[in-house]
Amino acid sequence: SLNRIEEIFKEVELDDSGTDTLKENAEKEIEFKNVSFAYPNSEKSVLKNLNLTLRKGERLAVVGKNGSGKTTFVKLLCRLYDPVEGEILFNGKNIKEYDYKEYLNLFSVVFQDFKLLALPLAQNISGGEAYDKLKVLEVLKNTGLDLSKFKNAEETYLYKNFDDEGVNISGGEGQKIAIARALYKDAPLIILDEPTAALDPIAEAEIYSKFDGLVKNKTSLYISHRLSSCKFCSHILVFDAGLIVQEGSHEELLAKDGLYSKLWNAQAQYYQENSRRLDIYVLSY
Repeated sequence: SLNRIEEIFKEVELDDSGTDTLKENAEKEIEFKNVSFAYPNSEKSVLKNLNLTLRKGERLAVVGKNGSGKTTFVKLLCRLYDPVEGEILFNGKNIKEYDYKEYLNLFSVVFQDFKLLALPLAQNISGGEAYDKLKVLEVLKNTGLDLSKFKNAEETYLYKNFDDEGVNISGGEGQKIAIARALYKDAPLIILDEPTAALDPIAEAEIYSKFDGLVKNKTSLYISHRLSSCKFCSHILVFDAGLIVQEGSHEELLAKDGLYSKLWNAQAQYYQENSRRLDIYVLSY
């Protein structure tokens, strides 16, 4: 009912009264200090006492089994939720002190359940009726989307709800469009939260590798229960039951007898058949 929906919004209501301005040339270091989180009316903690630092320009992979707390971590980072304990700092200051909308503009995020609208392709990427045509075409080219089936190029409607000549797109095409949208925003921090989960592991690795080459000097996070993004990330966090149980580089974690090596070895079968193809994509960026 509508009453229940209103109750839910009140339960997760955020304090958006912060007024501080983000400095243009800030180092953009984000720190989690003893952060815990539980959903309203639940006694079970989803995240427990997280301590980590994300530095400007870093490539960070966050991996773990489904339900380990990875997406909740991203939602706290983007301030869709606030911690129930601890604090999140941006350049040493609690993120609650910053202007809420200005803080949100730090992030371009592609979630697993991203949505595309029955509107022209360009508007799906820009998020509005006004858009920079050259920039739209550039990000589409960079993601490798084949425009040959789009009769009116970037002005082609997605789906046929409002235009009989609209294009029905595949899952892979939708993912490329969602990633193009994140690149178009050109935010300093980009997050991929399992938007490629519906793809096979090799296809996922190819998209992640290509994307890593596009973000250049931006800070980027790759969230997955599969490990295809880990080889080219500078640091990896391994989540399990709301805790960070391991962290380090791919080589360091693989050498240890822990959850990461178990996950990697369990998934190795998916990569062996196409290992040469995967290595070319991963190592070339």
